[in-house]
Amino acid sequence: MFKGKKILLCVTGSIAAYKAVILLRLLIKNEAEVKVIMTHAAKDFVSPLTFSTLSKNKILSDLFDEETWANHVLLGRWADVIIVSPASCNTIAKMANGICDNLLLAVYLSASSPVLLAPAMDEDMWNHAATRNNLQILQKNGCQILPVNEGELASGLTGKGRMAEPEEIVWYLNNFFNSKTALKGKKALVTAGPTYEAIDPVRFIGNHSSGKMGVALAKELSRRGAEVHLILGPSAITVPAGVSSTRVVSAYEMFEATFTYFNQADIIVMAAAVADYMPEKSAKEKIKKGDKRLILGLTGTKDILAKAGELKTHNQILVGFALETENGKENAIEKMHRKKADLIVLNSLKDAGAGFGYSTNKISIFEKNGAEHSFEKKSKEEVAVDIVNTIIDYKNE
Repeated sequence: MFKGKKILLCVTGSIAAYKAVILLRLLIKNEAEVKVIMTHAAKDFVSPLTFSTLSKNKILSDLFDEETWANHVLLGRWADVIIVSPASCNTIAKMANGICDNLLLAVYLSASSPVLLAPAMDEDMWNHAATRNNLQILQKNGCQILPVNEGELASGLTGKGRMAEPEEIVWYLNNFFNSKTALKGKKALVTAGPTYEAIDPVRFIGNHSSGKMGVALAKELSRRGAEVHLILGPSAITVPAGVSSTRVVSAYEMFEATFTYFNQADIIVMAAAVADYMPEKSAKEKIKKGDKRLILGLTGTKDILAKAGELKTHNQILVGFALETENGKENAIEKMHRKKADLIVLNSLKDAGAGFGYSTNKISIFEKNGAEHSFEKKSKEEVAVDIVNTIIDYKNE
């Protein structure tokens, strides 16, 4: 499974360090070449001899000792992937804030290879605002955070914070290595962000969409090997590296840009929050304040998703989004069939931490074949992984 892969396993001070022994054994069994870094705190839980015996490599702990110097730069470049398992609350905090007081942190700060974290801590620590902020910083910096499990904790309590099981991590790593080729040779088109419909040169009709979800999807599709073109409405978000883009403002501009690239796309993801209405007339000059009432006549914009549904071929996958406030499932499924989409992603404004402006989202995905998938609230980066996984599974059916 991992033949030819070089994995740097970093073990921190946590009772879950014993699981890292099992993980190492599974990695070696699957023909990976593994080097192990242990923090000094990790040695209080598991003997370095255990890791060195299984890995057949010397355990690395210090930047230097009396005889040698550990080249942290070369270590970070040697690995195909660095996995911190378990990742303690303390190490997560240090990584997020750029602290460099041990070999593990020095390697992380100089690494050019991808970094995966398998957190392990008590539920109160996991839910603390400081930990949540640190994890968000690490995700923004490119780290991938493996989900924690729920169950009995070292404190004796039951809750979230258990490190992912070694078998789960191996499964995740297998997907990670294969993900770069899952969509190789495919072209994806993603729309994201709001549209602004001009009332006059100063004012507009718009919405609170930040574009975060669509941009995260473009980045994830690109990571899976697809050639991605992103059509982005007014947003301050930076377009991910490796993703081509077209910037638009209005629904009309988004419509035109979408169907410029539509025929070349294998996967079309309509994540933009396109305005449903625009002013019948847009004033060429700023409307001066006069009467207390200003009456605007509105007319419908072009329905991009419906047009895409009419034009799509059987070789294309069309994904729509539905933001609902009531009867979410029923409205989303009805929209999917009415607009001839293959999948539709539902999120509700009634779910805390979901919808416009948040860094998190809570979604359900419905397929036209009747399949349903529900997910817990996650960061939008993690939600993008769930959506792309579903697209790939649907494509392979």
